[in-house]
Amino acid sequence: MKLVWGITGAGDLMPELIEIMSDAARTPGTEITVVMSKAAETVLKWYKLTDRLDGIAQRVFVEKDANTPFLAGPMQVGKYDFFLVAPLTANSAAKIAHGIADTLITNCVAQISKGETPTYLLPVDRCPGSTTTTLPDGTSFTLKVRDVDVANVDKVRGIEGLHALDGLDGLRRFLSEQAVGNSGGTS
Repeated sequence: MKLVWGITGAGDLMPELIEIMSDAARTPGTEITVVMSKAAETVLKWYKLTDRLDGIAQRVFVEKDANTPFLAGPMQVGKYDFFLVAPLTANSAAKIAHGIADTLITNCVAQISKGETPTYLLPVDRCPGSTTTTLPDGTSFTLKVRDVDVANVDKVRGIEGLHALDGLDGLRRFLSEQAVGNSGGTS
């Protein structure tokens, strides 16, 4: 399984997602390239997860602009099995929902959807109500999920070629299925 894992600047679920990435990386034949937004770099430092991420992924790239580092092309032509963005912030979900491709992550989503490589997204603000997250110091923090953010995620769900995952369990199931389907790795 060869994938690009996009990380946007949401602290919600960040420690859990790094743990899931670590589990996925232990699957034989798995190659993970990470591309992160500038905001994600800040959040990972805040959570003190940068070194851990560097030890998991084969390559880690930080956004310089909407097309640098250049990953959209290789993903679009099938050099990777899929593009996964987890976590996907409300901001990035809104941009994707409205066709705005002005960041590396949103540009990759837009360009890849023009080819055959599937894109999977784990939006953090996908359900109405509130959600409890863990701050870097380990304390719990409850966030209200705005209706506009849920509406944008619903719009993203309707975009051809994009697949929104439901929570951490949905992500674990998806990665497990991919590992079984690609048990020999890619060539």
